[in-house]
Amino acid sequence: MIEKNFDIPFIADLALREKQIQQNYRPIIAVHKWFARRPGTLFRGLILSEFSPKPLDEAFYESNEFPGICIADPFMGGGTPLIEANRVGCDIIGFDINPMSYWIVKQELDYVNLKEYELAAKKLLASLEEEVGNLYQTICLVCGSKNARVKYFLWVKIKKCVSCGNQFDLFPGYLLSGNARHPKHVFICPECGELSEVDDRGNPGRCKSCSARLIENGPAKRNKCKCPHCGTNNTFSVAEQAPLHHRLFAIEYYCRHCKGKHVGRFFKKPDSNDFNILQQAEKKWRNLRPIFLPEDEIPRGDETDRLHRWGYKYYRDLFNFRQLLGLEVSAGFITKYPDEQIRNALATNFSDLLRYQNMLCRYDTMALKSLDIFSVHGFPVGLIQCESNLLGIMEPDKKVCVGSGGWTNIIEKYRKAKSYCERPFEVRHRGHKKEIVPIQGEWIGEKSNGSSGNKGRGISIACADAAKEDIPERFLDAVFTDPPYFGNVQYAELMDFCYVWLRKLIRDKSPAFTHPSTRNNAELTGNESMGRGLLHFAEGLSSVFQRMAKALKPGHPFVFTYHHNDIKAYYPVAVALLDSGLTCSASLPCPGEMGASIHINGTGSSIIDTVFVCRSTGVVPKRWLPREIKDLEALIESDIEKLNQGGVKPTLGDKKCIFFGHLIRLAVWHLRKEWNRKKKTETRLLVIENWINQFGDWEKILLYLNCPGYQNTRTSHIVVAENKAKYGEKDEVSF
Repeated sequence: MIEKNFDIPFIADLALREKQIQQNYRPIIAVHKWFARRPGTLFRGLILSEFSPKPLDEAFYESNEFPGICIADPFMGGGTPLIEANRVGCDIIGFDINPMSYWIVKQELDYVNLKEYELAAKKLLASLEEEVGNLYQTICLVCGSKNARVKYFLWVKIKKCVSCGNQFDLFPGYLLSGNARHPKHVFICPECGELSEVDDRGNPGRCKSCSARLIENGPAKRNKCKCPHCGTNNTFSVAEQAPLHHRLFAIEYYCRHCKGKHVGRFFKKPDSNDFNILQQAEKKWRNLRPIFLPEDEIPRGDETDRLHRWGYKYYRDLFNFRQLLGLEVSAGFITKYPDEQIRNALATNFSDLLRYQNMLCRYDTMALKSLDIFSVHGFPVGLIQCESNLLGIMEPDKKVCVGSGGWTNIIEKYRKAKSYCERPFEVRHRGHKKEIVPIQGEWIGEKSNGSSGNKGRGISIACADAAKEDIPERFLDAVFTDPPYFGNVQYAELMDFCYVWLRKLIRDKSPAFTHPSTRNNAELTGNESMGRGLLHFAEGLSSVFQRMAKALKPGHPFVFTYHHNDIKAYYPVAVALLDSGLTCSASLPCPGEMGASIHINGTGSSIIDTVFVCRSTGVVPKRWLPREIKDLEALIESDIEKLNQGGVKPTLGDKKCIFFGHLIRLAVWHLRKEWNRKKKTETRLLVIENWINQFGDWEKILLYLNCPGYQNTRTSHIVVAENKAKYGEKDEVSF
């Protein structure tokens, strides 16, 4: 069982490594973007801890199969728990009210003939090359070749002065490239726009073209910019009537002819040929009668209101003419492809491609690559936009993609994802060496290789509210899930960006795509625009938990991950567990995020999830049930020490989440016998809050956790004491 067999240091080490570069550990996630995916290594560890008779560190790198075991996920999202369960032979049942979640998980699990897919992908690229390939060519400044390929077009927003009527650039800064991936710093001249490469970033000197002084800081900051023509201060991004226009100011390109003798990247200021190509793209687009262009308005929302402030009213406003043209040509090819499975695969690729083919992507001046629209969990509107080559660039000798954001990148990631389904592997670290360990006998999908001769696995996924689904009582062997963390990610608002395009390609092929939006009143995320608060979250979580608890066999595990930096966001978790008649038998820490992720880097947010292990019956060690808050310190210290053993150094935010997890576990334990789920939701939430406040002054604990030298205070003797009395011996308490 998980409470006894789960190895925190072992899984923490793997999970932390996986989250640094998740596609290398779980290539299947590259089928399509989803947000805040938890580590696959975590859920593999949890499933094996529950069902394998072997020690976890041994079973993890061996082939496992648990036929006849049925595992459900009521909030399947990107599908991680279901994929890990399916991989080890379990039957799976999954629900999500978001049609994009349903589609993504379906495509992850559906069989695709890779040879046929690769052939179709080649045909698509050939068609795009013929139709729009010339729109991504430029003249090389080094050798003069007219066939150099553009990697990225860089655009700056421009503003019309409210006073004099002249247009001017909104540059926040004039550094185009740092010297991390290029031998020198590249600066944009603030006067003539020419590019200059310099050695000293702090003292860049003068423009090589017009001799103007080069500077790093631009004039646009804090939504204000002074007009260079008349000196009037202009504001922007505050209820703009229409989206601001863009001006092409730089290009990063790739030249195969002189790559071998050229050091560093290729940059240029666009020339007349580049602007002529832009005009060709616009003319070609305007002569088209698009079929697949979505006409949907961008509805109000916590995230989409940011777009409204910049004047974006329709989803089509987020693309330029060249992008719209390329997407229309791509969609036309895909919908005409005769094989349905391949057509669905390419449609999924198209949807995933959208996050790079839009005018909200930014350029990373250090990594020198495009940052896709979802690099943060929102709609970031910057002043500098990056347009990626639609086709992408493949280096023929090495067969690797150059740059990011094009069809070749998406195709290659998808190919690796589906190859992983047939031949899954794990990554083992021995010191500084990394070893790829093939797991022979495991596979992902309904049938291995799509062959009807192999024994299949039950797969049932639905675009539906799990609270309303009819699952037989005492039917499930386990529930593993990663529910929404209250207000952390606005899944529907973000996924609508892809959905409005994808439903044009899917049309009437899927009932899940009949609605104009993925938004749903039952979605369990806090959202001010839709009036969804903590009460809504608590009631929705409770209804789903109750449904799943009834479907579980007695004593079988209901396991979920959760973290939030506000203790109040945990109260609905306790309410849902108590309403369901479940007791929390363990709260285990594990890394669930990457600290360097753009959306949390520098925010102080936790990367540590609490894994809540819950059952209707079971046992809990007495030492896990402290009655005073000072006794809880030992459990927290023990968790931190185990994370340290796994190479994880918890921050104060991490320690808070570990602490919150234990508080909620204890609240459920102490309140379960007298709980009344018929009381109003507000009352039930208040009961949780009151118990936590009465348990102790937890603010003092938080201060204590942040004290210097905390990790070395009492850890050693606590860990030794714990090893002497293992779970399941004479110190257990039944429930």
